[in-house]
Amino acid sequence: MTQTLPPVRGTLTPERPLSDLTWLRVGGPAEWLFQPADLADLSAFLAALPQEVPVFPMGVGSNLIVRDGGIRGVVIRLGRGFNGIAVAGNQVTAGAAALDAQVARKAAEAGVDLTFLRTIPGAVGGAVRMNAGCYGSYTADHFVQATVVMRDGSVRTIGKGVAGFGYRSSALPEGAVIVEAVFEGASGDPEALNARMEEQLAKRDATQPVKDRSAGSTFRNPAGYSSTGRADDVHDLKAWTLIDRAGLRGHRLGGAQMSEKHPNFLINTGGATAADLEGLGEYVREKVRAESGHDLVWEVIRIGDR
Repeated sequence: MTQTLPPVRGTLTPERPLSDLTWLRVGGPAEWLFQPADLADLSAFLAALPQEVPVFPMGVGSNLIVRDGGIRGVVIRLGRGFNGIAVAGNQVTAGAAALDAQVARKAAEAGVDLTFLRTIPGAVGGAVRMNAGCYGSYTADHFVQATVVMRDGSVRTIGKGVAGFGYRSSALPEGAVIVEAVFEGASGDPEALNARMEEQLAKRDATQPVKDRSAGSTFRNPAGYSSTGRADDVHDLKAWTLIDRAGLRGHRLGGAQMSEKHPNFLINTGGATAADLEGLGEYVREKVRAESGHDLVWEVIRIGDR
């Protein structure tokens, strides 16, 4: 990048490797990594940054493949100044960098039911942008509003209608950085809520490769909704079922593998490149399309130069 970037109070690092910031531990560097000190720092930086410079907001890297060539422009990663959690009545206000699991725990302590967040990997910003959900509940079901910084540095409050939630998606503007979100949950007994979360964790650990390097579910379910976790759940149009029927459970490419435990989880067995992981994912899509006619859609975000 030839431009002189605006001054900041936070940290601005050139050519910052990103592999250690993603759960899959792969990928090249960010041309620049910006970690703002606070909302004002972020807003001023974006306002002064030339419009032609691309911006990518990055959370904790739990649902992300950064390609081996890295990311051009500025990657923005929020830190401690953006991870607060406050409860008032049945509403929970959480910074975008707050971990989903921590929000669920804090809410439960206050008797607010946001238990669906407990098993979702990642942070609040990603949960809002991707309308994360599990066991039949989604972020959209509890979303009240979000504070975002637009690409021009302006700060806006976005309500549910503008957010445009869909299955594993939202209509938030390109380049907008989510800094805070407000959720609402039903009242519940803290002990009962904690017991429910423990049950969900046990169910997750029994069915998902939580000890492996993965990015969660690789592909969206063609059915258009996440697993409910109920005994009467139908699996015909679940991504893992289609992958399994195509004979790809445990399939490998280089250091990448479709998990033996849950075939919709793409894992780094050690030494995988981003090209291995993305290549295996595309191979799975091709084989599933040939076997079932279904075109699997990536749930994991892939970004950067190959």
